[in-house]
Amino acid sequence: MATTTATTTEVAKDATAVPYAARIEHVSKSFAGPAGQQLVLDDITLDVAPGEFVTLLGASGCGKSTLLNLVAGLDLPSAGSIGTDGRPALMFQEHALFPWLTAGKNIELALKLRGVAKAERRQEAERLLELVRLKGSYGKRVHELSGGMRQRVALARALAQDSRLLLMDEPFAALDAITRDVLHDELTRIWRETGVSVLFVTHNVREAVRLAQRVVLLSSRPGRIAREWTVGIPQPRRIEDAAVAELSAEITEELRGEIRRHGRH
Repeated sequence: MATTTATTTEVAKDATAVPYAARIEHVSKSFAGPAGQQLVLDDITLDVAPGEFVTLLGASGCGKSTLLNLVAGLDLPSAGSIGTDGRPALMFQEHALFPWLTAGKNIELALKLRGVAKAERRQEAERLLELVRLKGSYGKRVHELSGGMRQRVALARALAQDSRLLLMDEPFAALDAITRDVLHDELTRIWRETGVSVLFVTHNVREAVRLAQRVVLLSSRPGRIAREWTVGIPQPRRIEDAAVAELSAEITEELRGEIRRHGRH
């Protein structure tokens, strides 16, 4: 099992299975500002179970992305501890692909950093492109790909890291509604096929309900866990399903209450 100490992020390195993909314990985060230290996250405690899909939801500025960066190890908490089962993979809102590389070579770069032998990289990149429904796109340049295709390549590159935990920071926010809907289906399929754990940041309530097994609502700054919902709606779900709409309405009302209480929007 991974062990953690205050203000550090620890990664399990032994072969013993740990009972979580991510464990966030009493985490707070402050940043220096003109008026002194600004508290962004306050006493967050949250576990993500192996194979679980959790969405973090909240108003803009509530600290969702900050928390994801802490779990990714890109920053350290001011207090508390974070443990993960292996090194997480991170997918951003922007695809962040290297434009001078083909789709396949972008994925191969992640494989190279993981230590995969050169002779095996092409085959594995092709397999991952097929997994995200981009078979035959190995040699395409970034400018030849649509926005949705670029995000599929970015997802394949994240999966190339062979992580047990996938961190996603509003990866579909910039896409049109139809493309986003298709990628919701694809992400759900890939999550179920691979068994990877997902911690997904969004401000879109229906997106959160459509995708997740559990929705965690953060209050406005400082971010605290305001409420959680277990989503018992069977997959596959549609964004327009009555059950999705009903739960989304309940969560939206709670979110509005948080915004009113804190005077933020």
